[in-house]
Amino acid sequence: MPFYDDPKNAEDYIEMAKGYDGAELIAILDEHLTEGARVLELGMGPGVDLDILAKRYNVTGSDNAPYFLERYKKANPDADLIELDAVEIDTDRTFNGIYSNKVLHHLADEALDNSFKNQAAALNPSGLIFHSFWHGNEVMEMHGMTFHYRSVKYVTDRLAPYFELIDAQIYAEMEKDDSFWVMAKKR
Repeated sequence: MPFYDDPKNAEDYIEMAKGYDGAELIAILDEHLTEGARVLELGMGPGVDLDILAKRYNVTGSDNAPYFLERYKKANPDADLIELDAVEIDTDRTFNGIYSNKVLHHLADEALDNSFKNQAAALNPSGLIFHSFWHGNEVMEMHGMTFHYRSVKYVTDRLAPYFELIDAQIYAEMEKDDSFWVMAKKR
């Protein structure tokens, strides 16, 4: 059973993540996407960033864990949500932007490559991606989940076949230089 399919694990994560959101990251995205743009959030979890995105965009939340989707839908019955794997991105919808906050770090190398390819297919011409990652060069296992800490260069090299880099920056989420974000435009 995937980690977040267990309601206790999902609720423990929600409790641990309290006080963290992507507001500062979304403010950067706001400089590049017009109000009302169609945006897909990959791996919405409890929906904290989805709520922020929904203030400006026509947003679709997605997660591969049904528990998060069901929990959010109970509180927000009109929300546009889809169960979606961040690698396959199996949808016939297209978007102006795709956003994730510390989601793609769970993907091994080949899965990350496939995700970027499939994200490009789900974007309208000149669509944008904006993703944050943990910064480093190690792979960690915690509670049965894998976390790939990567460099900016490593990620930008992998997205290059499908996207033109707009910008990438290292920042501090919990401690100095522990995170980075990338923004790129569909080729």
